[in-house]
Amino acid sequence: MSTITYAPKSGPVAHPVALPLREVLPWAIFAGLLLILAIYFIGAEQGATSLFKGMYVHEFVHDGRHLLGFPCH
Repeated sequence: MSTITYAPKSGPVAHPVALPLREVLPWAIFAGLLLILAIYFIGAEQGATSLFKGMYVHEFVHDGRHLLGFPCH
């Protein structure tokens, strides 16, 4: 068996780019709000906390509820 090692050619080296917090923070807040909204609809949209009448939302996310471990029966 032979051992082959990859040695890159000398030249420009890629360096990581620092992202300023003020550019990332609005996107992080937006993603967090979407996550909270998704967790509400999957985990709590039924019964007394229901925003929509009927069982439409519950039936739409029913399999997702069980996949994530939320009981509903």
